[in-house]
Amino acid sequence: MQLFVKDVASILSVSEKTIYRWIQKGSIPFYRINEQVRFNRAEILEWATSQRMKVSPEIFAESSDASLLPSLTEALKAGGVVYRLEGNDGPSVLKSITDVLNLPDEVDRQYLYEVFLARESLGSTGIGDGIAIPHVRNPVILHIQKPTVTLCFLETPIDFGAIDGKPVDTMFAIISPSARAHLHLLSRLGFVLRDEGLRQALRERATRETLFSRVEACEKAIPQRAEKPSDQRSDV
Repeated sequence: MQLFVKDVASILSVSEKTIYRWIQKGSIPFYRINEQVRFNRAEILEWATSQRMKVSPEIFAESSDASLLPSLTEALKAGGVVYRLEGNDGPSVLKSITDVLNLPDEVDRQYLYEVFLARESLGSTGIGDGIAIPHVRNPVILHIQKPTVTLCFLETPIDFGAIDGKPVDTMFAIISPSARAHLHLLSRLGFVLRDEGLRQALRERATRETLFSRVEACEKAIPQRAEKPSDQRSDV
């Protein structure tokens, strides 16, 4: 979904003047379409997450529908936690992640791996503090019925081009059936990763049960707002 300057300013809780300043510096992802500035919602969420910025509660309301979308905790339990994942560089780690993902047999894992690589070529999904969030840019093409988030702890930290220049040793791989589900999970993941308790649990490579409980507790703190029918919009 394309956003305007005023939309991004509202989501990030900053002034439009600030957005224009970031555009001039080239520090925020944007496009020029017919001389007009536009933004991609997924890219803005990724950028805000990498900058550890707080976002407006509206981003959760627009991407939430309890009857259709799972919680982050549910998606994480479905995707699972993998310890000591092998790989000594970005491509080999992404290949290992692709091999261990909980996916239906009909999914072409080689194709998925190539899509992961293509996404990273657009810019690293390393958000800093040793964490990266590899995902598929166009999730609908995989025909997955339910979204999953797989947490992987790497055996060896790697250079992943993270925003802070630090090696990455922890990855959350998001696989979703739609852009809406992708945004839903990405926004929640960005929120819970601001919690120092969760980050400490990640650094300690805590047990699955501890991680699930911590994520669930953090997710309960996400701002809630009733979504009206007129608020629902497509995220394609």
